[in-house]
Amino acid sequence: MPRFFDPQSLQVGAIISLPDHVAHHVRVLRMAHGDNITLFNGEGGEYTATLTEIDKKRASAEIKTFSPREAELPYAIKLAQALPEASKMDWIIEKAVELGVTAIQPLTAQRCVVRLSAERAEKKAAHWQGIIVAASEQSGRNRLAHLAEPLDFHQWVGQQDLHTRILLTPRAEQSFSDWARHHSPQSVSLLIGPEGGFTKQEEDAARAQGVLALSIGQRVLRTETAGLAAVSAMNAIWGEM
Repeated sequence: MPRFFDPQSLQVGAIISLPDHVAHHVRVLRMAHGDNITLFNGEGGEYTATLTEIDKKRASAEIKTFSPREAELPYAIKLAQALPEASKMDWIIEKAVELGVTAIQPLTAQRCVVRLSAERAEKKAAHWQGIIVAASEQSGRNRLAHLAEPLDFHQWVGQQDLHTRILLTPRAEQSFSDWARHHSPQSVSLLIGPEGGFTKQEEDAARAQGVLALSIGQRVLRTETAGLAAVSAMNAIWGEM
């Protein structure tokens, strides 16, 4: 059954006009009156709805049932990702959402090639939010990962964080998998560098703020691989249930 994000208030028995992007997808899929779709609004659970009207400009549906089903991890994962080149961030966000990441924090670091002006940052945020929605629809998640505004590396590191903060670096002596095996499941913030990694000065600054430096393995991974590999390892070691 096709799944769509609908940010409006949803209630069993209500007949609602579907958002333009949902109505467009319904038409593209050549769905007809009486077909069923799944809707979620990010507040938890999902709704089964039956299409009641489809035309060239709009579509409506009647909400039939509610299911409290969730596909969230039992621990929160924040991905603090230094901005990579080109469209790599799109891919990182999409896959991070599929793997269960609950928050994404874009960062600017010393070796970042990409620098966002206020106007570009606003456009990128809207684009990335669309990717989060699409990945949530596809992966079966009923809650959207939070997308934070881009921050400077030192500004983010200097903030207080209730999560255990982990910086992945090949210079670390302890491995991430070894750490995870010896700790119970918990909320974690993963700090991932740009192409070329964080500088030694940045790593030292992070350590001084209580950030734990760990290695992802003997091989040096690309920026678009490291965080996703760590999330996958965490899910495998701690489990998703």
